[in-house]
Amino acid sequence: MAQLESGVIRARVEQDWQRIVDVLNRKIALQSVSAHGITADHMKRSAEFVAEQMREVGVDAQVAQSHNPDGTPGAWEVIGSRIVDPKAPTVLLYAHHDVQPVPDASVWNTDPFVGTEIDGRLYGRGAADDGGGIAIHSGALKALGDDLGVNVKIFIEGEEEMGSPSFIPFIEDHRDEFDADVIIVADSGNWSADIPSLTTSLRGNTDIDVTVKVLEHPVHSGQYGGPILDANTLAAMLIASMYDENGDLAVPGIVAEEPIGDLQRDLDEATVREDSGMVPGYRLAGTGSLAARMWTKPSVSVIGFDAHPVEGSFNVISPQTTFRLSLRTAPNQRPEEAQDALASFLVDHAPFGAEVSIKRGENGMGWAMDPNAEATKDALEAMQEAFGVAPVNKGEGGSIPFIPELQRIFPKAQVLVTGPEDPKANAHSPNESISLPGLKNNVITEALLLNKLAR
Repeated sequence: MAQLESGVIRARVEQDWQRIVDVLNRKIALQSVSAHGITADHMKRSAEFVAEQMREVGVDAQVAQSHNPDGTPGAWEVIGSRIVDPKAPTVLLYAHHDVQPVPDASVWNTDPFVGTEIDGRLYGRGAADDGGGIAIHSGALKALGDDLGVNVKIFIEGEEEMGSPSFIPFIEDHRDEFDADVIIVADSGNWSADIPSLTTSLRGNTDIDVTVKVLEHPVHSGQYGGPILDANTLAAMLIASMYDENGDLAVPGIVAEEPIGDLQRDLDEATVREDSGMVPGYRLAGTGSLAARMWTKPSVSVIGFDAHPVEGSFNVISPQTTFRLSLRTAPNQRPEEAQDALASFLVDHAPFGAEVSIKRGENGMGWAMDPNAEATKDALEAMQEAFGVAPVNKGEGGSIPFIPELQRIFPKAQVLVTGPEDPKANAHSPNESISLPGLKNNVITEALLLNKLAR
């Protein structure tokens, strides 16, 4: 089949543009909040809407309900395929149709569930994460139409924002419907609305609960304070012992890596400060490039701490406390290995002989792109053609555990992580939005990429 010219693809996307935006607006209005119940009717309606949109662009799509590892009902998923030639390459397109909750609509500048266009951006919950991914797939397939030269399979997930608990059982039940030569995960983003990116890596993650005990029961702080330190203070000492004087994590056995495929451009400190709302006097912790510190080096955050509230506190020495640590691991380190290293370190470094015990949480593997894969090279070429500028690849500090699981189950597949977000997208936050010019270029990129993969 002859390759389509990029100008033809761009023209087709322009002609289809209003439909693409309409799909995104209608998706926002569905309020597909999986936290309100992944098995609920509103999530089934969301899946049925997405399946209908996929059928309109030529995919034989259907809604299927997954099940959890314990056999209980799981999420409403959308699967489907369009086979053009059994001998042609097969591409799996992934996105998710569930969205984050809106805890307080009053902090939004617009109605979070009504798509609202302001200055070239479309605002609404799920506009970027991941309604934009659905719009990209829909627009790209429509642009190619009868000129599609690859077989396409789709998986639009219904519980990504809830950690994908039924993801593995669903794949195991539908293995043939996932098997592909290339997997495109449209759930990440670009360097900016004007500069495209492939996501080169994702950190893994693991959690542990740490209990520090010094007494069998509370005692009076005036009578015993001094030689006996309270459990909260001991816990603070233990937490601080994980870091060196520069603020680098210094736990033996937890590895650090440099950006995958080399660092094309470091992150801008001023932008990171502004985007994160950092207080002016804070000095950034750690050493090396800012990109490595945020993408590929490990980090630990205290995400929970059991302590008596200030209101109603009284003069006793706390006998024990528990805190939860979230460890983001380097992309290629096994999370259970890092978890073991962290647990051993904390037990071995118990301050003043306090009793430290560990409860292990779940593990999620990180992921690193193959920079030399043919699909990677095709994707970078497609991005440059669509956006008109060279891509700047980037890692992500967060985790998407199902991507390494897909890679594990289908080891021969080339995985590409793309997506509709940019630094202003505010995914998971108030005033989530998507750049409409950026979305258009993302649609063109994916259509060009599918066209190239047909070679």
